[in-house]
Amino acid sequence: MTVKIAMIGAGSIGFTRTLLRDILSVPELADTTFAFTDISERNLDMVAQLCRREIAASKLPATITATTDRRAAIADSDYVISTIRQGGLAAFQTDIDIPLKYGVDQCVGDTLSAGGIMYAQRTIPALLDFCKDIREVAKSDALFLNYSNPMAMNVWACNTYGGVRTIGLCHGVQGAHWQITRCIELWAKREGLLKEDEELHRRDVDVVAAGINHQTWFIKVQWRGMDMLPRLLELFEAHPTYRETEKVRIDVLRRFGYYSTESNGHLSEYLPWYRKRVEEIPQWIDLSSWINGETGGYLRVCTEGRNWFETDFPNWLKEEPQPISPARRSEEHGSYIIEALETGRVYRGHFNVVNQNHITNLPNGCVIEIPGYVDKNGINMPVVGKLPLACAATCSASVRVQEMGMEAAVHGEVTLLKQAMLHDPLIGAVCNPEEVWQMTDEMLIAQGQWLPQYQSELAGAKERLEQSERNGTRVKLVQTEGAARLHTRTVEEMASNQAEARANTAAADKGKMTKVS
Repeated sequence: MTVKIAMIGAGSIGFTRTLLRDILSVPELADTTFAFTDISERNLDMVAQLCRREIAASKLPATITATTDRRAAIADSDYVISTIRQGGLAAFQTDIDIPLKYGVDQCVGDTLSAGGIMYAQRTIPALLDFCKDIREVAKSDALFLNYSNPMAMNVWACNTYGGVRTIGLCHGVQGAHWQITRCIELWAKREGLLKEDEELHRRDVDVVAAGINHQTWFIKVQWRGMDMLPRLLELFEAHPTYRETEKVRIDVLRRFGYYSTESNGHLSEYLPWYRKRVEEIPQWIDLSSWINGETGGYLRVCTEGRNWFETDFPNWLKEEPQPISPARRSEEHGSYIIEALETGRVYRGHFNVVNQNHITNLPNGCVIEIPGYVDKNGINMPVVGKLPLACAATCSASVRVQEMGMEAAVHGEVTLLKQAMLHDPLIGAVCNPEEVWQMTDEMLIAQGQWLPQYQSELAGAKERLEQSERNGTRVKLVQTEGAARLHTRTVEEMASNQAEARANTAAADKGKMTKVS
């Protein structure tokens, strides 16, 4: 059962090795042909070396080709996986730093708000190029599995303008599912329903989550036939860790009645209420881990991880490769989808797909995240129906921002891009319209090298900024590093805890790993 899988952005150490190991842990997929491709030959070579060593150590027949020729990698592929970060860390830095000058304080900046909207402007043209190659040289029924953020805007563009069936994959639901499981476990032990030495797996707790990526809501939670939704607030408030680390999510749960799948830091930047006043931000976040709300936290850990990997790579080659086995398989959806389609084993997960009356009070055509089932017959998405009104209202506001951001990215429309920024919940809570216009122009200029669709607009953006400087109408900027920004550690500083540094670098889901030493 030989399949070919093209992996675009294969220089990403965490995702590439994780997904390869996951796929090869399936016996029927042991002879998979992987085609790695990346714009960085150096990153590509380093990751390919590590992966080839692991395949050889596990005595598997799988093969890897590595090339900077993307079209050659995609040719005759059955599956194409994207894990790219368009513009790399250099562009990501501007996603965080420029909005900060206008009072927009982001933790992650890869889904909504100024960072996420600009990330879409960079990424969507690249993904549409991938789609063109998939249409022209991949297998006729090739499936595009996208891990690249901003998930909803990217998947929307690929399905609408790319002409390729694209499924978006994210691990947010699994992470929150584990949190709910831990809360139920603690409560059940207090109630005498579990023994002290018993542990629950998330498989023991039945859930349905629905919404849009990073704003998906648990609308069903059952354990042993009991409806646990009415108890969730009590359970989270009683949890010794979550009551400190998930203050935004718990507050939203208190007011909405439903728990969000996404992390405290992520959720805080999608809503207009928690990061708009600098002096109030610290009361909603926790700095024991970046994902709980640290300003620019994801940028910091990604920068530290990349710097550590490039420095420590020779030591990675000296280590004995760990065997590829089902016991070490991650919870990333990708391998399970491929396994289900190829073998017929049924897999249930939460996927990002085009809404076609699946959620009836969100617009058709937008990208939603709902439960789906995969087997030999394909990917099947049941109808969820209506979201609770508060959840739907929050998602609806974001959906229209995503739609404007996606259309602006496809067509290179500056006014539409600025209107997307203007309607973003956090930006709108912090900035007035002129600040939005100026911030967008500044970000366009800073990221111009990654924005092919805006090349004819860059001179105009520069002239507008210069004119505002000349006539004294330039808006006043904020001098700040953010409400909760931490120092990006040097390689020398990280060396004091090499195990932590290596674990963070190798992780696909960095939200699980990173704490500040």
